[in-house]
Amino acid sequence: MSFSADFLQEVIKVTHEIQAPVIEKTVAALADVRANGGRLFILGVGGSAASASHAVNDFRKLCGFEVYCPTDNVSELTARTNDEGWDTVFAEWLKGSRLRPEDGLLILSVGGGDLERNVSPNLVKAIDLAKSVGSKIFGIVGRDGGYTAKQADVCVIIPTVNPAHVTPHTEAFHGIIWHLLVSHPKLKTNATKWESAGK
Repeated sequence: MSFSADFLQEVIKVTHEIQAPVIEKTVAALADVRANGGRLFILGVGGSAASASHAVNDFRKLCGFEVYCPTDNVSELTARTNDEGWDTVFAEWLKGSRLRPEDGLLILSVGGGDLERNVSPNLVKAIDLAKSVGSKIFGIVGRDGGYTAKQADVCVIIPTVNPAHVTPHTEAFHGIIWHLLVSHPKLKTNATKWESAGK
C-alpha cells in the first residue's frame, strides 16, 4: 500500500481504539463545570496551542461556556516568558485569573507533560496549581498521557498505533475529540451555521 493508504488505515485504527466511555465521562464532568458556574481554561503548547484557541471558540459559541486560552494573549505570554520563565507561564496566568474550585482545566498535549524530561513543564505546573485549588482537570493526550493522564480527573488517551506518527495522530484527534464534545447534546446549546442553514 501507499504511505497515504497506510496513514489512513492508522486513523481508522485510532478511531476504533479510543475509549468512548471515557469521552462520555468527560462530557458529564464538563457539563457539571458549566452548571456550577465554572470557567474552562484550555492549555496547549505548539500545535496544541492552535487547537486550544480553536476549541475556545467552539466551547464559547456552541456550548455557552466561559472559556479562555492563555496563549491567545501573546503579549502576556511573551512577557511572562521573558520576565519569569517559560515553565510558569500558565500557572501565573491562571493565578491572575483567580482560578477557582468550580473551574476546569482542559489540557491538549501529545505527551501530557514530563518534568524529568523537561517536556511541557508549564503544563505540569498549571496542573499542580489546579490540583491545589481543587479545579477539575481534563486531558486529551497521546502516548501514555504523561503527567496529565496521571493527575487528571478524566483523560482521553489517543492510542498509539504507530510510534512514528504519535504527534500527527494525537494533534489531529484533538480536533476530532473536542468537536465531538461541542457537538454532544449534553453540552451543545447553539446550532452550528451550516447545519442550521438547511440545504
